[in-house]
Amino acid sequence: MMNLPIPQLTIRLYGDPCLRAKCEPVEEIGIVEKLLVEAMIDTMDRHKGIGLAAPQVGVNKRILVADIGDGPVAMINPVIKEIKGEAVMEEGCLSIPEVNVNVTRPAVIRVSYTDLNNRPRERKFKELMARVILHENDHLDGKLITDYATAEELKKYAEVLKKLEDLQQKKSG
Repeated sequence: MMNLPIPQLTIRLYGDPCLRAKCEPVEEIGIVEKLLVEAMIDTMDRHKGIGLAAPQVGVNKRILVADIGDGPVAMINPVIKEIKGEAVMEEGCLSIPEVNVNVTRPAVIRVSYTDLNNRPRERKFKELMARVILHENDHLDGKLITDYATAEELKKYAEVLKKLEDLQQKKSG
């Protein structure tokens, strides 16, 4: 990787239309995509996250990064090939601060994706890493944790969600 400065990315918040868009596949992995991934990992780390998807930084591309402590994994055009088991866990999101929702997800997944060296990969992930990848992959399809929320959870967080939407309106308008 060239020794270029890492661009500072801004995390988009709940209410931003880019969080609801279905992302486009990446056609070619070049320096721009590699720099984006590096900046996404930096942004995820600065915000103490364990996953980040491109639309969360305003990029409509099928790219995600995840790191639960074993080193970052970058996935270009990920496709969930297989799912097994089921687990419920509370999830948060860098784009929806202060909101935590119980989400049921598969416990084990098999994912095919392209790595940053343009090589096709297929790997199995379980437990927390599987959950993070599924959460970030949801972002690539415009799905948020609030879509999994119960009516009770939505009511509990209504004020926070409204504040985030208002903040987003001010930023874009």
